[in-house]
Amino acid sequence: MVARDVTMTYPDRGSGSVVAVSGVSFEIGRGEKFVVIGPSGCGKTTLLKAIGGFMRPSGGRISVDGKPIADPGPDRMVVFQDFDQLFPWHTIRGNVAYALRVCKKVPKEEALSRADAVLELVGIAHAGDRYPHQLSGGMKQRAAIARAIALEPTLLLLDEPFGALDAITRTRMQRELLAIHARLGLSIVLITHSIEEAATIGDRVLVLTRGPGRVRQIVDVKQAGADAATLLHRLLDEGAA
Repeated sequence: MVARDVTMTYPDRGSGSVVAVSGVSFEIGRGEKFVVIGPSGCGKTTLLKAIGGFMRPSGGRISVDGKPIADPGPDRMVVFQDFDQLFPWHTIRGNVAYALRVCKKVPKEEALSRADAVLELVGIAHAGDRYPHQLSGGMKQRAAIARAIALEPTLLLLDEPFGALDAITRTRMQRELLAIHARLGLSIVLITHSIEEAATIGDRVLVLTRGPGRVRQIVDVKQAGADAATLLHRLLDEGAA
């Protein structure tokens, strides 16, 4: 995935428009875990929506495999922080199978079989016949991730998916996300406010300045090593000034 000089604006009654993201460029390699972090209001979620195809850049271009992103698609699946992103009238198994049937036109029995396999992968196969309201927050997020990865996307887009979880569950979910990535090798874009989460999960971390968000620096976590979190703290402090 390639973003070149991406600018995102919102309409505003007073000034006509508000710039959320300005001139942002980066590339994401296949199988890479790419994290975006920055002060509140710097346009992190706006940028993710543009990658997902829910918004179009007012300037610049975002493309996957050389093709400009114009609309949402099953090659770019999004998991949000909201626990209520699952269909409440479907079981967890049914939620995953429904996505396969609608987006990939998979026959019903095959969709249910594939749903069972992916629920096993995220560790909640035992809860397949439960409904979303019967699950904890962490289990709902596992189910949302299962539904997303069942479609075998090129990019898994995660908008602060663990932000509302307690610390213990959040740490467990981070480990499980890394395990899923190791198994499937898909590319991940993660939006987070947590420096520690960025340093734990990311291969590289894009640090945005205070809004309108611009590229402060892209940090290679492996190169930074044990100093990655300290470097991210410093960059965020400087970028927010």
